[in-house]
Amino acid sequence: MPALFDLCDRDEIERYSHPATLKHNAACRPCNSLSASQAFSLALIISLTFFSPVSGQTAAQVVTDPDMSATTLQMPLEVPVLTLTEVIRAVVHNNPALLASQRSQEGAAAAISSAAAYQNPRFEVATGSYGARLPSANGGPVSGWAVSQFIENPALRDARISGARFAERSSRHHVAVNTNELVAKVRLKAFEYLLRKEEAQAASEALALLEQIRNRVKVRVESGEAGRYELIKADAEIINARQKVQTAYLQIDQAILAINRMAAGALPTRWVLQGQLSDVQEVPALEEFKLMASQNNPELKALQAELDRHTALLSEVRAGRWPGVELRYNQVRDPEVNQGLLTVSIQIPLIDQRRGPVGQAAAELERSRTLLEGRRAELAQQQLLAWKAMEIARVRVTALSTGAVREAEAALRVAGAAYRYGERGILDVLDAQRLLRSVRADLLDARYQLQAATVDLDFLAGSYADAYSPAATAIEP
Repeated sequence: MPALFDLCDRDEIERYSHPATLKHNAACRPCNSLSASQAFSLALIISLTFFSPVSGQTAAQVVTDPDMSATTLQMPLEVPVLTLTEVIRAVVHNNPALLASQRSQEGAAAAISSAAAYQNPRFEVATGSYGARLPSANGGPVSGWAVSQFIENPALRDARISGARFAERSSRHHVAVNTNELVAKVRLKAFEYLLRKEEAQAASEALALLEQIRNRVKVRVESGEAGRYELIKADAEIINARQKVQTAYLQIDQAILAINRMAAGALPTRWVLQGQLSDVQEVPALEEFKLMASQNNPELKALQAELDRHTALLSEVRAGRWPGVELRYNQVRDPEVNQGLLTVSIQIPLIDQRRGPVGQAAAELERSRTLLEGRRAELAQQQLLAWKAMEIARVRVTALSTGAVREAEAALRVAGAAYRYGERGILDVLDAQRLLRSVRADLLDARYQLQAATVDLDFLAGSYADAYSPAATAIEP
C-alpha cells in the first residue's frame, strides 16, 4: 500500500504509537482533530508496520527506498545490456510495416517480368459438314485450323517496361523511406530512455538528500530548536520526491515498451541500453547536410521515381493509339477446295484517339513534378529549422552545464551550511534544492533536445536509409 506508507515514516509511527508518548502527542500533535477515516488510516499504517511479513525490512522501508521502486522489484536478476546498434538491428529485421513494404518491393520486381512478357499465339480448330445443294456439287466433311499472333507496338512495349521498372525503383525507395523513418523513431525513443534513466537517477539522488535534510530537521525539532512546521514541510518534499522517482521508473518502462512494440516483441522483456545522453556525435556543416539530402534523401528519390513512372505512363498511353499488328493464317479443307488465307489486321484510331487517358496521364505527370519540387523546397526549410534547433540546444547545454548547475550547487551548499549554523531556515534549503533540481532537469532536457535535433538532421539527410537497410544490417550466421 504505497499511498498509505507515504503518509509518514517508520520513526514517526513509532514515536506517535509509543504508550509513553500517546498522551503527549494527544496534547501537542493535532491528531485529536483527525476525522474517523483519517484515524482509521493511521491505525492501519501502524498495524501493517509492526506486523508486516517482510523479513529484515519494514513495509515503509520497502516503498520509500529510491532504488527499490515498483519497477525495479519486478526486474530479473540478470538484465541484458544492448547497444543502440543491436536494438536498431532487431527493430529493422522484425518490424511488421517494414517487412510488408519489402514484400511490396518484391511484387513490384515481379511486375517487370509481367510487363515484358509477350502475348501467346492463338490456335483454332474447326470441323463440320458440307451439304451439296446442286447435283454437280460434292458434299462431305469440312475441317479447318487457324493460328494467330499479335505483334505489339515496340514503343508501347518499351514504355510499359520502363513504367514497371520505375515502379519497382519507387517501391525500393519507399522501403528506404520506411527504414529511414523507423530508425529515426528508434533513436528518438532510445534517447528518451536515456533521458528517463538519468531523470530517475537525479530524482533518487534528490530523494536521498531530502531524507538527510529531514533527519537533521527531525533532530532539531525534537530538541526544540525548530518548529514542527519545518518537519512537516520536509515530509511534504519527500512525498513529492518519491512520486517523481516512481514516475521516472514508469517512464523508463514506457520507453522500453515503445521500442519493443516497434520490434514486434523480438527484444527481451527487460533490457538496459548502453550509452549516455551526453554522448554527442560529430555533426557536419549545414552545407554538407544540404548536399547529402539532395543526393541521398530516400523521399526525394521515391518522388523522382514516381515522376519517371508517370512520364513512361504518358508515353505508353500515347503509344496505345497504335497497339500493334495481328497476323492470322487459317486453312479450310472441304471435299472440293483447300483454302489457305493469311490475314493482317491493325487498329486505326479514327473514333477513339485516347484523348481522355492522355489527359489523365499528363495531369498525373504534372502532379508528380509539383510534389517533387515542393518537397525539395520543404526539405531545405526543415533542415534550417533542425539546424537552428540544434544550435539552440547546444547553447542551452553549454550555459547550463558550465554556469547554472555550478551556481545552483554552490547555493545549496551555502544554504545547508547556513541552516546548520542557524542563520537560515529549512525553507531556504528546500528552495535551493528545488532550484538545483530544476536546473538539472533543464540540462537533461537540453541534452535530449540536442540529440533529437541531430537525429532530425540525419533523418532529413537520409543517413539511416542505407546504413540501416535490411541488407546492411543482415545478421551473420
